[in-house]
Amino acid sequence: MQTKPKKLKSRFLNSWITSLISITLVLILMGMLSFILINSKRLSDYVREKIGLTLVLEDNLKDTEIIRLQKVLSATNFVKSIEFIDKEAAAKTLTANLGEDFQGFLGYNPLFDSFDLKLLAAYTQSDSLQLLEKKLLEYPQLTEVYYQENLVVLINNNVRKISIALLVISGILTFIFFGLINNTIRLLIYSQRFTINTMQMVGASKGFIRKPFLLKSLLLGAYGGILANAALIGGIYTYKTQLQGLINFADLQTILLIVLIVFALGFFISLVSTWFALGKFLRMKFDELFY
Repeated sequence: MQTKPKKLKSRFLNSWITSLISITLVLILMGMLSFILINSKRLSDYVREKIGLTLVLEDNLKDTEIIRLQKVLSATNFVKSIEFIDKEAAAKTLTANLGEDFQGFLGYNPLFDSFDLKLLAAYTQSDSLQLLEKKLLEYPQLTEVYYQENLVVLINNNVRKISIALLVISGILTFIFFGLINNTIRLLIYSQRFTINTMQMVGASKGFIRKPFLLKSLLLGAYGGILANAALIGGIYTYKTQLQGLINFADLQTILLIVLIVFALGFFISLVSTWFALGKFLRMKFDELFY
């Protein structure tokens, strides 16, 4: 049969492990939220840079003229990528999409050579696209600039709405996560309320009582941060193919920032929660400890 001190020690250990698991899970969620917020601009840029322009070329241009124009456009400050599509390749793609040979029906290929152009995110607003369209049409080799204007407006509006919604949701979730860790710490200290009262009865100062609890909360935050970061980094690298548009894995700055944020949140919330929870129990009288 276990002695009373062993039972108390085992109970405290179980309470500490439960608190560690709870804090780790909350820090993982907060790390995921931080990852989304940090990469929100990259995500919006990734979506915007999928907007494409089709530049229709004059018929019967020489290969040297096409290559020269492609190099000129590639050197501009608004182009992310440019790809030449000859009219034969365009005809094959259209035939595959239609499911029938339209050239056989018409007797000739009505399509033209073109460039498939992708823009940098900063130039994908509607007004910027209108200015770029006029600028591109100044090239004599181009006859038409085509892009889906309604799609551009829809993408920009949705990106703006999602950004606002993300900020609101982030604020709400941060409040909830803080509350979860705070309740976990309060339960951990609640299990030792009689120990705190005993220390007060023998004349221990509030600072003396707080010190070991604050040190334990730092350890709890550190261990929770280590486990949470390990889970987050493992998840990021496991799904790095799917996340390739959101994060550049050659640049460790974003991952390092997330690691620091998780540790900082673990330390800060644990310390603040412990400080206020201790304040409550330090003010309690002995009779109140039973409620």
